Amino acid sequence: MVRAALSTKRRVGQGPRPLAQFVPAATVVASSLLAALPIISMSGWYPDFGYLALLSWRLLRSDPWPPWWAAPLGLVNDLFTGNPVGFSVALWSATMFALDLVDRRTLWRDYWIEWGLAAVLIAIDEWLQWRLAQAVGAGIPFTKVLPPLVISICVFPLSAWMASRIDAWRLGR
Repeated sequence: MVRAALSTKRRVGQGPRPLAQFVPAATVVASSLLAALPIISMSGWYPDFGYLALLSWRLLRSDPWPPWWAAPLGLVNDLFTGNPVGFSVALWSATMFALDLVDRRTLWRDYWIEWGLAAVLIAIDEWLQWRLAQAVGAGIPFTKVLPPLVISICVFPLSAWMASRIDAWRLGR
């Protein structure tokens, strides 16, 4: 007998959770709120959790993401991370457009391509934050940007895994 026939858990007729279309945005906002935790550090070693969540969700599924969601989610991230208002709005909108272009140009992507694509986008994010700090007058050497860059790239697979688990829960799978 087939092992699936022996299971008692029936999932016929079970659909997505209520308000499932808002779960990706809520997790990005919750990830952005992690910047409000009272972490004391002489240098910002922690990654931009909101940007990691946005990348994870967008690389996992493109269907629940209208392109205009990048602007309000970026605004929330700007308000909680201390970036100038409009920085994350512009960066996240550009990220969504870039990922739309990648979706149109590639026939398939595997795990390593997505990780490499996320690494490039994270590196651009960190570089732009460094350039913005330089423009405002903070004389931060580029070596101070390397730890959060490496940590963000290494944490991305965990963020992608969490997004996939939350997606499975939200769709009732």
